[in-house]
Amino acid sequence: MEILGTSLRVCVDELETAVPFYERLAGGRAVRFERGGVQVAAVGCFLLMSGPEAELEVLRKVAATIAVDDVDEAHRVLTELGARIVAGPLATPAGRNLIALHPDGTVYEYADRRG
Repeated sequence: MEILGTSLRVCVDELETAVPFYERLAGGRAVRFERGGVQVAAVGCFLLMSGPEAELEVLRKVAATIAVDDVDEAHRVLTELGARIVAGPLATPAGRNLIALHPDGTVYEYADRRG
């Protein structure tokens, strides 16, 4: 499994206010989508999220999003290493993802860009 990069997950009160700051900071345009009632904007290495507090409470438990080439391969490797798959693999607007609980108790999202 090759790790291609990570995204820092940032929960914000108002996405429209936060996006211009992060676009200037990262030097790029936001890619926006919605998932489960949460508005998301991906800007550089930042993944901005805004929505109902109940949804954000769950999202805050995920330490980071890790980009991988293939979520199925990540599933296999993580399972072999003793991680517990909490959710997925599931299709998302940007590809597929899964949520894994590492043996140390940290929760990560693994995502690929495959449809």
